[in-house]
Amino acid sequence: MLFLITGGNGSGKSAYAERLTGRLANREHLTEKIYLATMENRGEEARKRIMRHQNLRAGQGFTTIESPFGFTDTIWRVVKRQENNAVILLECVSNLLANLMFCAQMTGEQAQEEIISQICRCADSCTHTVVVTNEIFSDGNLYTEETQAYLSALGRVNRHLAVEADAFCEVVYTIPVFWKGEPLCQF
Repeated sequence: MLFLITGGNGSGKSAYAERLTGRLANREHLTEKIYLATMENRGEEARKRIMRHQNLRAGQGFTTIESPFGFTDTIWRVVKRQENNAVILLECVSNLLANLMFCAQMTGEQAQEEIISQICRCADSCTHTVVVTNEIFSDGNLYTEETQAYLSALGRVNRHLAVEADAFCEVVYTIPVFWKGEPLCQF
């Protein structure tokens, strides 16, 4: 199953995604929880955010793979080795998109297609795929053309994933609000 989780900055979406991943692994007796971390360690703010997330998931039994460009050949080998016995948590689409557009120099459309392809392939290969994305469209600010292209691409990716997802929720002040699918893991 594909689970999509969105929410604003500081909403609790990452913590919810981690709990959901753990519950799914326990319920299905899956042996592996893989945390695919996409944030690049560029600067003090990124380093602090990465450390915060590492501390939050410490002791939860995740195998963490730092991969700012998503699913590499190495990750596909790990997934294949698990023989459909893993839950993958991808954290998060907005970082992955930024890395592809601004570091790998992809257009918004190219990056969008790459992300959708990677996530759909993962969802087909794993028992469960949990994907975290961001709700960053509500601030009403005007942005540069480059930033607007990024926002448009993120909106398209989020829409596509919401359609494809078996369950889709928005975390608001740590409370998951389900827009699609069953609230499988309320806590």
